[in-house]
Amino acid sequence: MNAGRTVFAQLLAVVPFSHFEHLVDRYQANRWTRDFTAWSQFICMAYAQFTRREGLRDLIVCLNSQSSKLYHCGLRQRVSRSTLADANERRDSHLFEALGQRLIETALDLYKDHDIGLGLKEPLYAMDSTTIDLCLKLFPWADFRSTKAGIKAHTVIDLRGAIPVMLSITTGKVGDSGQLDALSLPKGSIVVLDRGYVDFARLHRLVQRECSFVVRAKDNLSFICSEAHAADVQTGVYSDQTIVLTGERSKKGYPEPLRRVRFYDAVSCLELVFLTNRLDLSALTIAAIYKQRWQIELFFKWLKQNLNIQHFFGNSLNAVRSQIWIAVCTYLIALVAHHGLHTDLSLRNFLHLVEVNMFEKISLAQMVDNAIKDDSFEELKSQVELF
Repeated sequence: MNAGRTVFAQLLAVVPFSHFEHLVDRYQANRWTRDFTAWSQFICMAYAQFTRREGLRDLIVCLNSQSSKLYHCGLRQRVSRSTLADANERRDSHLFEALGQRLIETALDLYKDHDIGLGLKEPLYAMDSTTIDLCLKLFPWADFRSTKAGIKAHTVIDLRGAIPVMLSITTGKVGDSGQLDALSLPKGSIVVLDRGYVDFARLHRLVQRECSFVVRAKDNLSFICSEAHAADVQTGVYSDQTIVLTGERSKKGYPEPLRRVRFYDAVSCLELVFLTNRLDLSALTIAAIYKQRWQIELFFKWLKQNLNIQHFFGNSLNAVRSQIWIAVCTYLIALVAHHGLHTDLSLRNFLHLVEVNMFEKISLAQMVDNAIKDDSFEELKSQVELF
């Protein structure tokens, strides 16, 4: 029940506070401060995400203008710009990463039975990275090109609920395929990848860990066909082959047979070639699995449009990591709260409602019901969105 709590307080209640305090003790996150605790920092940064603040001064003004309402959320004092900036620079970002992992577990439990419509018994994941451009003068440690800096967020999402199960933050120069070494998925999982992850030695090690993959092939692939399977051009399947790699490095890296499916996508008017170690699935299912990879592109787009991961409140690597992980925590809080409402309203529109009603003392369910009943909200209600 609401019990007189603000919308913001109800969202913060999704965070298991006792576990958060346990993490604070583990990382000794409050050892250098008495007043501005780790929880205070999390409240400030979560508020910045929910309200999409784009500057530190802007955030401080908004926080202090609502100090009486934030008091009951756990923020007991007025916040100065230097205090929050120092906290972002100095407090260990691994605290918020660990909190994110706990919220990931909560979200996965809610979406574990979600059907993505492919008839697969195995869990399906998508892996990709997104680049966030930075100013080279302000972020010299994140050198990317000669004139600008940048970082990469290497991400794996569970496609049952667009839940990020792995997030690694590196400089923009780090390649994608190397992140396959750190990939840890349940046995039997399928991961769908783009061409940047074609590294046959690493893909073979992934198979040895009892996982499967579907990846888009590069144009210069050297192979011989050992067996041709029936293909139906009417469905878009131009060819379906079992192949053996013939390139010196590729054959050494992946000595086993592979499946090669050539598919024409009538929507994008593109001819796509997929590689997979799954010889038991139909060619159309392989194509449908790769089509699901687009969900991670939408996930990145959603994060950049609806949360604040492009305007940073600190210049160090630790500050950047903290802000990104708190943004992920905010996304997971909204995802868990949205799931509990059992509404057709998209997550994006739910966040817009939260931003408007941040300090209203109304239950989340009533807030959504009031919005849906409002005629002026019909346009938002009718939008078809992934999130």
